[in-house]
Amino acid sequence: MRSVAGPQGRRVRSYGVSLHVVWAAAGGPASVGYPARMAHDPHGPQLPAARGTVSAAVRGYLAGSDALPAAETVALASAYGDDLQLALYLCYELHYRGFAGVAPDREWDPGLLRVRAALEHRFLTALREDTPVHDSVEDALAELLVEPVEGSGVSHFLAAEGELWQLREYAAQRSLYHLKEADPHAWVLPRLWGRAKAAMAAVEFDEWGGGRPDRVHARLFADLMTDLGLDTTYGRYLDAACAETLATVNLMSLFGLHRALRGALVGHFAAVEITSSPGSRRLAQAMRRADAGPAAVHFYDEHVEADAVHEQVVRHDVIGGLLDEEPHLAPDITFGLGATGHLEDRLAARLLSAWRSGESSLRTPLPDQEKAHIS
Repeated sequence: MRSVAGPQGRRVRSYGVSLHVVWAAAGGPASVGYPARMAHDPHGPQLPAARGTVSAAVRGYLAGSDALPAAETVALASAYGDDLQLALYLCYELHYRGFAGVAPDREWDPGLLRVRAALEHRFLTALREDTPVHDSVEDALAELLVEPVEGSGVSHFLAAEGELWQLREYAAQRSLYHLKEADPHAWVLPRLWGRAKAAMAAVEFDEWGGGRPDRVHARLFADLMTDLGLDTTYGRYLDAACAETLATVNLMSLFGLHRALRGALVGHFAAVEITSSPGSRRLAQAMRRADAGPAAVHFYDEHVEADAVHEQVVRHDVIGGLLDEEPHLAPDITFGLGATGHLEDRLAARLLSAWRSGESSLRTPLPDQEKAHIS
């Protein structure tokens, strides 16, 4: 069984058993076991309000109308704007939990799939034009592995001066992904083989709690939200989330649902895992400083330890294994790495611009903490 170096030089197995279990056995923190409070609604969340012509047409179609947006209308929509990103999110969410009142067979509706393809083309074209190009996978990874001496990102801001209301907004924005954490990346599993598949499955197994429902990362995030006085209902903050947040979630669905983009999804996953551990350390510091609560701190402490191991497994076994099998996918991997950074930078600019001006980053304000509904 292969091993890799974990934090503080400890050796941990890269696959074959839950990475968190191995890390804990090597001296890492034991499971805290906070109670999971995430509400489960089998009918899915309510449809959100439209944000423009395209999303209004898609929303109306899901609600029962016969009209879909024309290709010409989609082509005129801003690739990163609220209207297109919400329309695309609505299409993608049918492959996850769906929406209340929307027929399940809309997931594979031919007309809706044609609209989704047009939305994806607009989004993907912009990403290919705007994403920085690297000469090799190694160069792209090396850039991510170097932490700036004086960082200026969201986690740096929150660790140094973030207030509780900003932490609550950050959690509300991120809930669109974290309440289904690791699910979009599962689409790639049947498209991998050998070492890459085994390693990817091991990391995903860890993200889903290593067989323990109380350890599923989405549930740990629901506990964080509870500490922050937020509603843990899946999809609750879709109306409030900005377009930049929607784009980060849409990216992984775009990559995951297309076999041709499997290399890009692996690149995306690597970017998330490589940057997660240091960023989570700062966010845990921010939660402690704001006295946000034990579950809020624990979510990020968990990611400091787990993702330090995941990062090495993804680099050496997932990327390494995929390149051994399909070396022609190297440009796609670098694209996935770069596109992830590009969209995260856009989101960071949106959040920091609002917060430094004393304004909300959300489209609709959060209720006061003491008045928040907890599912």
